[in-house]
Amino acid sequence: MKKLLSFVLALAALLGLVPLRALAAEPLRDSDIRISAPSAILMEKATGQILYEKKAHEHMLPASVTKVMTLLLLIEDIEAGKISLEDTVTASARAASFGGSNVYLEEGEQMSVHEMLKCIAVVSANDCAVAMAEFVSGTEQVFVDRMNKRAEELGLKDTHFTNCTGLFDDANHYTSAYDVAVMSRELIRHELIKNYSTIWMDSIRGGSFELNNTNKLVYWYEGCTGLKTGFTSAAMYCLSATAERDGVEYIAVIMHAQSIDERNTDATSLLNYAFANYTLCPLSDGSPLPELPVEMGAEAALPLRLEGGDYVLVPKSGAKAAYSLELPDKLSAPVAEGTPLGTLRVRIGDQTVAETPVVAAKDVPRIGTFGILKRLAGSLFGL
Repeated sequence: MKKLLSFVLALAALLGLVPLRALAAEPLRDSDIRISAPSAILMEKATGQILYEKKAHEHMLPASVTKVMTLLLLIEDIEAGKISLEDTVTASARAASFGGSNVYLEEGEQMSVHEMLKCIAVVSANDCAVAMAEFVSGTEQVFVDRMNKRAEELGLKDTHFTNCTGLFDDANHYTSAYDVAVMSRELIRHELIKNYSTIWMDSIRGGSFELNNTNKLVYWYEGCTGLKTGFTSAAMYCLSATAERDGVEYIAVIMHAQSIDERNTDATSLLNYAFANYTLCPLSDGSPLPELPVEMGAEAALPLRLEGGDYVLVPKSGAKAAYSLELPDKLSAPVAEGTPLGTLRVRIGDQTVAETPVVAAKDVPRIGTFGILKRLAGSLFGL
């Protein structure tokens, strides 16, 4: 027998995000919003929920949006302690030879990792991207192999890299709007990147060389947190734009737009739609989940945890959220960690907007003979 433990949390201002299909809402259609670019996607960061997509899995040339993955690997190496922001990077002749967007590195010129990251994130410096790839991996090709391995780890099925810059239009160097959104989501989970991607103007070489962000949304779009622009004559104008307001962050990816204005307008339209219509709803009010009694268990009670994220995506409505927790009265040992034991349901009005599994938070083995005797002695003699 299962017992339904119900509790209702009055949320004065609903900050909710729930999968659209769970609310039976119609997906955003092209007739609802004008997106000129042939490929685009809108994703929420915390849940990964997709709010809009247009040919989002089509293979596209990414240009310098490639550097989302380049920056992800570099940030991960910094946070893993493999390199530090204070490390000195020496430019090779090969790195210094790269054209396109660059800061005109000279062979043998030295900069800190901090300065290199700033140049890559702000002005999309190809020479600095190659210098950093060589610094952390020895050669650019070894670094590119890491990029492809990381893409595989992230489940990116429509991505393959042949370089770390995106400078060259290569048929074997491709990605998709969806894959860019996923790697962008992974990158902005690291707050360190925003120290660089939100810079509007800065300088290097003691102030003698100015840097102006290629992403103009950083200057004028409220809450913009980055992230990366790109352009080649074949890839056209690409953009992964990220923005955060009131604790909710969205990712709008635009591929192959015809102009800078078009890609900025498309990204702005998608972000405006998201902020106007959706918000985050926590799956918990912070109260701990109950513990379940375990018959014949080495421990008398089993702690629980929610499986999955901490939030759901719901349309803004001002309505109150109701939460119900369905669990068994008790369990029999053994119970393995991660075993599904119940369900947390979130309702708004008469709609179930999310269902999250409740699982065992640890292993509880069956009690042995010695344990039974010890427990019996404790109950008899008050030990």
